[in-house]
Amino acid sequence: MKKLLVLALALGLAVSAFAGGKKDAGSAAGGTSSAADVKVGFVYIGSIHDEGYTQAHDKGRIAVEALGVKTAYIENVAENADCEKAIRDLIDQGCNVIYTTSFGFMDWTIKVAADFPNVKFGHCSGYKTAPNVSTYFGKIFQARYLAGIAAGYKTKVNKIGYVAAFPIPEVIRGINAFTLGVQSVNPDVSVEVIWTNTWYDPAVEKQAALELLNKGVDVIAQHQDTTAPQIAAQERNAAAIGYNVSTPDAAPRAYLTAPLFHWDVFYVDDVKHVLAGDWASRAYWEGFSNGTVTLDTLTANNDPRTASAVAAAQAKIIDGSLAPFTGPLTDQGGAVKVSSGVKMTDEEIWNMGWFVKGVIGVIPQ
Repeated sequence: MKKLLVLALALGLAVSAFAGGKKDAGSAAGGTSSAADVKVGFVYIGSIHDEGYTQAHDKGRIAVEALGVKTAYIENVAENADCEKAIRDLIDQGCNVIYTTSFGFMDWTIKVAADFPNVKFGHCSGYKTAPNVSTYFGKIFQARYLAGIAAGYKTKVNKIGYVAAFPIPEVIRGINAFTLGVQSVNPDVSVEVIWTNTWYDPAVEKQAALELLNKGVDVIAQHQDTTAPQIAAQERNAAAIGYNVSTPDAAPRAYLTAPLFHWDVFYVDDVKHVLAGDWASRAYWEGFSNGTVTLDTLTANNDPRTASAVAAAQAKIIDGSLAPFTGPLTDQGGAVKVSSGVKMTDEEIWNMGWFVKGVIGVIPQ
């Protein structure tokens, strides 16, 4: 990932598309199309068999095919000029709708979209839109909050480890939501973070988990596209929280649950708009309310108190009576970041660049 992108977003660049939730940025819709007129391309950062992030996206691609729409994909694309090449290759293959699925693909998507105004694009997790470019993501922090409840009840030593990818707001808000979920049932717990600066590197991510386990944590959470942290936890008789897709078989003695993405919810909806001829650029960010994110089934490895607590918290998030990022919230140093009773806006959550109290670790600048 380009360092400048990480630094820019961590500094909280304004994201006008999130003012007031979702907002159209213009329309690239034409007339009604038949499925035969549409071909959808996907640019993946990893393998469709990664048991994580890319596999979750590919399930969405398969759901699009179920509409009778042709699809194509290119996997294992680096967050550099390879992305531009992949996008152009998909256009050469006849794709007129293209989804680029990683944060570092953002500027390449915008660049190519300017050259092909009649092609519709969606970029996952970024913040730049154009008349023919949408952004989309899931409010996975809601599910991470619930996963924190599971971890908070499970830990016996009040020390949890978190293997984190890159220091961007997407990852930071996830760590914070998880920590707040932990604290909601066990305020004495600390969550220690190690950065790997990887999305998918099993060796590096397993080593980071082992380092945390060597420090005495007994639960491992992750923001990675691999099951390696879960495997490390099982090897040390610890517990694990997965991510992206359900992977209880990877570490059956350790696995508690996982925040899950259901990208089919967005992809099917977006392609239906293309077919209906009313597609418009938008900033899509949905969560429990429409099923874009969920928490995986709780395994028998969980503390008996977990199921009822998770169910109650999820119901409150859905009905709006619980917003995980509601004050009082303080940062690691004790400074008040959100006053009592104040709910952070979507834009503030989206641009989060600080750790809540209880997180051990530094956000690189």
